[in-house]
Amino acid sequence: MKVDINIEEIQEYLPHRYPMLLVDRVTEIVLGESIKAYKNITTNEPFFEGHFPGTPVMPGVLQIEAMAQAGGVLLLNTVPDPQNYITLFMKMDNIKFKRPVVPGDSMLFKLELITPIRRGICHMRGYVFVNGNLMTQGDLMAQIKRKEL
Repeated sequence: MKVDINIEEIQEYLPHRYPMLLVDRVTEIVLGESIKAYKNITTNEPFFEGHFPGTPVMPGVLQIEAMAQAGGVLLLNTVPDPQNYITLFMKMDNIKFKRPVVPGDSMLFKLELITPIRRGICHMRGYVFVNGNLMTQGDLMAQIKRKEL
């Protein structure tokens, strides 16, 4: 289903805030199946100051974190009260970095569930694309858990 979830609405799902909120927009969610989301990379990102001066490259670990955050939005869309849940990143496998992500890139995240959500745990396969080119890919495991109120 096509959606248009902006940054303010994303913050209703995810507890992350600048500079750790790494998803700018969600454009498609198929409940319990897949998500498409975006992050626009600017030269002002705080990590570029030290990674690497003169040749800025987005750290791979932050690309994975961004994929995991997009997956979190997908998972939190499966509960009626997402503000009472948190998504915890558990594991990553088969991570491959194909090309560097640099300032000016618009990252498209495509994540799909590998298996159905069971007992709050899910396996996802994620991809990062820039201009149709595969940049990063990998399998993620996450758990959706009720916040302690």
